[in-house]
Amino acid sequence: MQTIPITKEGHERLKKELHNLKTVERPQTIEAIEVARSHGDLSENAEYDAAKDRQAFIEGRIMDLEYKVANADVIDPSTLPTDRVVFASRFILENVDTGEEVTYQLVGQEESDISLGKVSVSSPLGQAILGKEPGNEVTVLAPSGQKLYELVEIL
Repeated sequence: MQTIPITKEGHERLKKELHNLKTVERPQTIEAIEVARSHGDLSENAEYDAAKDRQAFIEGRIMDLEYKVANADVIDPSTLPTDRVVFASRFILENVDTGEEVTYQLVGQEESDISLGKVSVSSPLGQAILGKEPGNEVTVLAPSGQKLYELVEIL
């Protein structure tokens, strides 16, 4: 089995979602199916079809989350080196062309969210920044073309 690298925060988020699906969403969906079933003819019952579709989605997501939680390799950023960018590192990049600085954390695909400053280790930026030290330049091939950054600091 392949382990899934994830931060402690990301692992907790997955466990919380799994708990919610099992204790809240699943029972609500079962109840919705029962109510729709009580309305009679199931062949033309859109409410029943929607509830069954929702149930299939929830069961699939539960299976996916159970696998990810069970195979998670929870990485504590405080135990990692701070002289170079590694998984779970937080760092500041400066766009060489514009001077704009951004702060990111390198995370696994499961917790990647650019709006929260979390970049996947498998993304073009994640691959380019991995192993770099402060002062290094990083070239990223983005959809809009090549971008040049300088690694300012590892937090």
